[in-house]
Amino acid sequence: MTEATFTVHPSPVGDVLLVSTEVGLVTAHVLHGDERDLDEQLARLTLALRVLPGRDDSAVDEARRQLDDYFDRRRTDFDLTLDWRLVHGFSRTALQTVQHIPYGQTAGYGEVAAMAGIPRAARAVGNACARTPFSVIVPVHRVVRADGSVGGYGGRAEVKRFLLDHERGVGV
Repeated sequence: MTEATFTVHPSPVGDVLLVSTEVGLVTAHVLHGDERDLDEQLARLTLALRVLPGRDDSAVDEARRQLDDYFDRRRTDFDLTLDWRLVHGFSRTALQTVQHIPYGQTAGYGEVAAMAGIPRAARAVGNACARTPFSVIVPVHRVVRADGSVGGYGGRAEVKRFLLDHERGVGV
């Protein structure tokens, strides 16, 4: 059975649920601001991982430090071991491809699909980005619509806009 621990870490885009296993970070999810969302996310992860994550703020110290460095503009990418067990098939390929979009730049869903080897899979890239367990850590906010408009971000386009502006130095 997998051991899992979690903490909730504050950030400029809201509290981030960080869950770690013995393999690595299994999720970094921006919460929607209330205790109910945290409970729902922990329940979902309990089912997926088949273990109830225990609270341990120290288990994800490195992820917390790197998130803080990112938001303080001291880091442009993340160097964390990720546990990909919750992502399968082309979704995993798409998200791993997204990791190659440079800081401060964007790529269209179709561009990511082509980079991932399946040029007609733009919609699948969109689904992978919408369902990523690694918000901010895997920079799905850098994936935009073909016309350059921001598009969604798990129903929180304002978070996506904040992250893009942050990386472009807007409002510094």
